[in-house]
Amino acid sequence: MASRLQQLEKHLTGRSSEKDIKSKNPDDVVVVAAYRSAIGKGFKGGFKDVNTDYLLTQFLKEFFEKVDIDKSVIEEIACGNVLNPGAGATEHRAAMLAAGLPYQTPLVAINRQCSSGLTAVNDVANKIISGQINVGLAIGVESMSKNYGPKALGSISNELKSNTAAAKCMIPMGFTNENVAKKFQISREDQDKFALESFYKAERAVSQGLFKDEIIPIELPDGSIIAQDEGPRKGVTFESLQKIKPAFVKETGVTTAGNASQISDGVAGVLLMRRSMAMKLGLEIVGKYVAFQAVGVPPEIMGVGPAYAIPRVLKDCGLNVNDVDVYEINEAFAGQAIFCVNHLKIDKKKLNPRGGAIALGHPLGCTGARQVATILRELDAGQIGVVSMCIGTGMGAAAVFVKE
Repeated sequence: MASRLQQLEKHLTGRSSEKDIKSKNPDDVVVVAAYRSAIGKGFKGGFKDVNTDYLLTQFLKEFFEKVDIDKSVIEEIACGNVLNPGAGATEHRAAMLAAGLPYQTPLVAINRQCSSGLTAVNDVANKIISGQINVGLAIGVESMSKNYGPKALGSISNELKSNTAAAKCMIPMGFTNENVAKKFQISREDQDKFALESFYKAERAVSQGLFKDEIIPIELPDGSIIAQDEGPRKGVTFESLQKIKPAFVKETGVTTAGNASQISDGVAGVLLMRRSMAMKLGLEIVGKYVAFQAVGVPPEIMGVGPAYAIPRVLKDCGLNVNDVDVYEINEAFAGQAIFCVNHLKIDKKKLNPRGGAIALGHPLGCTGARQVATILRELDAGQIGVVSMCIGTGMGAAAVFVKE
């Protein structure tokens, strides 16, 4: 109990150091499994005809084929989702039951837009830290094919539209990237170069089979199997990216379909537990959850979120930017990603080593959990990783992990 109280105090007060976060204690929150599906292309990819409940059911069935654990020990499921009505609370509860989890296991639906998958990880981790549970499963799932559209992200009442601050929450995401690019003088050329590097890294990772260990194949109703990301493609050049027309601001715009994240479908899951429980169950520990923070930023430049969330969580851990070995920062748009990297002076060699959402895709509620599955395979034992993303309506989130 004493060590648990000490961990909780550090979590609440931020009194930590690099030595602290790499130490191994019975009450640590650890990751024993992190997997994802392949990422399907929205509207025309392999998952276009199935909704999130089907994706989640098939994923969970295969997840528990790979993870040797009695499903009844899982005391909580937190499921991140953005586009389903009610964040999918009904259909995702149905999916977990269809996948064979006992009815005694509760589910909570979480929507913090693009950070929903990572926020689900934090929700489970906090419940372990507080002593509420010992084992929990964090999930992120999204079918943009089925649920994305003009009304997908909600609206505000007519009475609020005259409020300048409130109205900014309704600025389309692409226009917020145009605002970032203009405010911080980020050129179209620089954004296309950044996007090209994302495509190169992702294609290299695919060709070297670096994603195979983290991807769980999903069987479709017709018996076909989707086991490889559909976003990365060969033959992308700077010249081909330069030919793509602006998507939001005609003529002078710098945001295009080539330097923005792809509309996608997918699912990912992270199984967390107290270290003492993992040892009791004889499970391999693949990583340690350390800390999480979310911050608010101006909605009209929402993409800057990681530039402010990352320092906040690093301060809690007693770390600086250079102490981190790998950064997985979601590439919602090249412009906002470039700003965050430059603002924090992140070594570009440490950024998204296997490509990001520009090449891989961004299934909104899935992305945060997907990034955790990816970064734990990019890190070597003892290394520190940060997962971060910007969030619609003006926020940023970031979390710290240590590879074991």
